[in-house]
Amino acid sequence: MVDHEVDTAAGTAVVDTDGFDRRGALGGPAGGVLARVRAGAGELTGALRRVAEHVLSDPEAAARATIVELAERSGTSPATITRFCRAMGFEGYADLRLGIAAETGRARSAGWTIDIGREIQPSDPLRRVLDQIIAADTRAMHDTAALLDLAEVERAAVAIAGASRVNIFGASGSALVGEEMQFMLHRIGVAAWAWNDVHEGLASAALLRAGDVALGVSHSGQTRETIEMLAEAGSRGATTVAVTGFPRSPLAELADIVLLTASQATTFRPDALSARHPQLVVLDLLYIAVAQRTHDRAHAAFRRTAQAVDGHKAAKGTTP
Repeated sequence: MVDHEVDTAAGTAVVDTDGFDRRGALGGPAGGVLARVRAGAGELTGALRRVAEHVLSDPEAAARATIVELAERSGTSPATITRFCRAMGFEGYADLRLGIAAETGRARSAGWTIDIGREIQPSDPLRRVLDQIIAADTRAMHDTAALLDLAEVERAAVAIAGASRVNIFGASGSALVGEEMQFMLHRIGVAAWAWNDVHEGLASAALLRAGDVALGVSHSGQTRETIEMLAEAGSRGATTVAVTGFPRSPLAELADIVLLTASQATTFRPDALSARHPQLVVLDLLYIAVAQRTHDRAHAAFRRTAQAVDGHKAAKGTTP
């Protein structure tokens, strides 16, 4: 049965799509259609979210369906489908269908034969487990490349290259990603610190000033500690950068620069864990962009740091 929602206080909660940036999904840059839907689904509500979930569950069927058929299958209305198209950055349903059809066609031609969503059974061989992981991570990398705004990466790189101090904030698994970034920046002579304890992080953030950079890592963008530390840094005048999978999350909303990542959630790995590799790819890109903009200093620093640890490497031909 098709429902006919009215966007009123008494009706079904539906996100106001008029506020969305037409460049792409929910304010992000234009990219793969399914990546946009996947990135924005968690922020939609009510009928719009049902449409997103239906499209993600069977993209090929959605690409073949008429607007009436898609409305019936998702339990919504044609008007809701039209609002959903606008939310995803398309002028109408025809454009959405063509985008999905093109993307699913490319996936088939590229050999996407593995059903990523199928739960891995205890008896599955390790070869299939490995294939599942590789397929999920590869898709997440491609989705991240589609979502990432390189102009924002450029802005972040310029800010870090000119900063006297860089603070990196994260919690749990995101803290590990932040520590990796801190290590890479230190190797090229950038004064960077990674903080995962909120008390120490807040104290360090309070000492930042204009010209410094604070980078917060959180896939959900909802981690309270990371939000607090980045907000404190911003209040002191530091340039704030968020690495997150959700462009309308609290972390993204308070940041000056937002770097979006995608994930390929599966039944055997939670969404936050599946976001780790895309986060590392984005930060690796940012690190290289900083090194390019500080080439002479970075090259000299990397040479010195490499020489400093060279004596601790096992000599060739010796047994460790």
